[in-house]
Amino acid sequence: MPHTGHILHGRYAVVSCHVERPLDDQVWKRFSALQERRPGGFAIAALMRLPAAGEDEARWLERARQARARGPFGLHTHWTAPDHARPTGGADPAELVREQGGWLDSVGLEATLFCGGGWYFDERVAEAVADLGYADCTATAFRPAYLAPEAPHLQLAEPAWLELAGERRLLELPTTHSIGMLARGLFARSSAQRIVHAYFHDTDLLDRRRSAALRLGLGVLGRRRTASDLDELQHGLRPEKTMSFANQRA
Repeated sequence: MPHTGHILHGRYAVVSCHVERPLDDQVWKRFSALQERRPGGFAIAALMRLPAAGEDEARWLERARQARARGPFGLHTHWTAPDHARPTGGADPAELVREQGGWLDSVGLEATLFCGGGWYFDERVAEAVADLGYADCTATAFRPAYLAPEAPHLQLAEPAWLELAGERRLLELPTTHSIGMLARGLFARSSAQRIVHAYFHDTDLLDRRRSAALRLGLGVLGRRRTASDLDELQHGLRPEKTMSFANQRA
């Protein structure tokens, strides 16, 4: 595990996957193979959507345990439906996060990370994530183009502690690069960010071009930076920056 000082002054990279179709056999086969292969030397974190009503819970658990054995594991909440990530209606988003985290505990799956579906994040969700003992990956260094101007979203370029109510705090490990951003950066100067956190969706692996761009991008990233993983960062990284959640919403 990298030492704290080295992380803070070095150039590291981590990778995560939003696993949104874990029960699709073709998608899972491709994700499993990639996670096992560790392109660029990266232990890819599996941020998994939990099984919805009517989905095969036993198969989901089997696959989640396989992913957990290969790398970091986290919760990726879809609030509305498997194909609709952000919350709709009047339900409290934070309560679902607490419920899903409790379910993972009840089945013996140790999650260490959280990422809100559709990049949704508000202060009550942050408090729920902190209470579950996770680090968060929902903040992004970019603002997704599809989000409305008033849509809840947290924008950060570097890891930070988020100050919450009740003297709590949450470790934020923001997502910084998509597949497209990695591909566009292949022949550009390496990013000045100390920590690059690249992400992709499991369904990207069904597209030959996106899958090839991902593998190529991760290979280059692994040569330019020291490959780490989100669990190593969570245990070894101590950001110098601390900020109020309320002041960082974008």
